[in-house]
Amino acid sequence: MMRALFSAISGMKNHMAFMDVVGNNIANVNTIAFKSSRVTFQDILGQTVKGASSPQAGRGGTNPAQVGLGMQLGGIDNIMTQGSLQSTGKLTDFAIQGDGFFVVSDGTRNFYTRDGAFDIDVAGNLVNPVTGLKVMGWRANAMGVVDTDGPLVPLSIPFGTRISARATSQVVMAGNLDAGTPTYNAGPPATGLVGSTLTVYDSLGNAITLKLEFRKNAAANTWDVFAFYDDDANNSTPDVQVTPTPAQLVFDNSNGTLQTPANGLLNFSLATLPSDALTPLAFDIDFSSLTQFAGQSQLNVSSQDGAPAGALVSFAVGSTGEITGIYSNGANQVIGQLALASFVNSGGLQRMGQNLWSPSSNSGEPIIGAPNTNGRGSVSTGTLESSNVDLAQQFTSVILAQRGFQSSSRVITAGDQMLQDLVNIIR
Repeated sequence: MMRALFSAISGMKNHMAFMDVVGNNIANVNTIAFKSSRVTFQDILGQTVKGASSPQAGRGGTNPAQVGLGMQLGGIDNIMTQGSLQSTGKLTDFAIQGDGFFVVSDGTRNFYTRDGAFDIDVAGNLVNPVTGLKVMGWRANAMGVVDTDGPLVPLSIPFGTRISARATSQVVMAGNLDAGTPTYNAGPPATGLVGSTLTVYDSLGNAITLKLEFRKNAAANTWDVFAFYDDDANNSTPDVQVTPTPAQLVFDNSNGTLQTPANGLLNFSLATLPSDALTPLAFDIDFSSLTQFAGQSQLNVSSQDGAPAGALVSFAVGSTGEITGIYSNGANQVIGQLALASFVNSGGLQRMGQNLWSPSSNSGEPIIGAPNTNGRGSVSTGTLESSNVDLAQQFTSVILAQRGFQSSSRVITAGDQMLQDLVNIIR
């Protein structure tokens, strides 16, 4: 009789723990990146009333007879499944699609979180605005190169910082020159030429407009290239002519691609400039993507590496966690790289509160790396991960916990009545 009472007490006690876990799950249904918990029960070793026996002397074997002594809490597991992603539109909100954790630090110790509701503090650091923990990763050097093998450092978005002007050294042009263009004739009016303009920058970041002329040569599939620019900022004086080296483009008449020069590069050198910048301004224009087919001539600049000085005004984060600074001069340069941590057994992590996790002896040590590498998930910007709590499942668990507790209490009530009847026998 007493065993039934103690078994029922264990049932009530552990179903209360079950309800505590379910209540915590429901309370965190709107907590960013919350991972729900699951309770598992185990029975307690039963008391053996009669042991088992093997077959003997023509009789079969008998099974053991045991009376259970109740139940116990087996474990509380972390359910680390992906939560749904919600768009916020805020640049500093990040979400991880797949496995991995952001690394945040208080300056002494690293913590791990799926909560990507970050912001930028007054010092330009990328932080969690609630806890003040700094987001960790790798910073780029002055050339925009990131060393992901180096130690983790706090990431920052240094708005207002400037980058120096860069003189143009390489321009890439693409497009088509009309194969039906007649041989050049100076005119007037001039015929047989195709014009284009592009902007290059000197060492001080001053913009220089270069006017290109492609003149159809009498030789088949050959074009002479000329360039003109204003070397003194005086509109009343004529532009200076620049002759590139080499000065001709020759196309293959079988497929319309550039044949000469073989590498597609023409070198230009501007000997004098309207500013006090370093001279000469020498740069290459890559015409290897240029074609000669019948049809309208059309030329465009695909890229050029020169830029005026500029200040950081915005940033963007790619799916690989690469943080690219956007400058007022239109230049883009990598300024940092987010780090993600993965664990052999993420379910073994220990909750630290405030959406933080720390390693335990059964989670393994963090494996740090860039997003989208070695099984780590990708990063989405302008989104946050929602809680993975399934309300339908949790309310079902509420019923199970309530009925389990109620049933155990009924056993105690019935046991008490049986004890009362036993006492009343002597009356």
